Amino acid sequence: VQLQACGGGLVQVGGSLRLSCAASGSISSINVMGWYRQAPGKQRELVAIIGSSSTTDYADSVKGRFTISKDNDKNTVYLQMDSLKSEDTAVYYCKYIGGGRSTWGQGTLVTVSS
Repeated sequence: VQLQACGGGLVQVGGSLRLSCAASGSISSINVMGWYRQAPGKQRELVAIIGSSSTTDYADSVKGRFTISKDNDKNTVYLQMDSLKSEDTAVYYCKYIGGGRSTWGQGTLVTVSS
């Protein structure tokens, strides 16, 4: 499985961005896709995940502000980020877990300026 992420950029505090991650290759019908982020000097952390049945889970720090969704026809997962804060600045990575394997996409930088 290959992942192609895009949508990062520079946005002001309070603004919005939408990240997308398109999966291609041998995609298992049962899978989990998620978004993680890594801020400078910090460990990579989970932001949000979505399962095959569209169940979702979020980090407490983004609940109510971020929404993860997916388009099964396009094998694409999205992360809608609203009410962005400066502490959301990080490189965001998508991840695929399925068929007994996991794959990371390349990161996309999100910078929130005050």
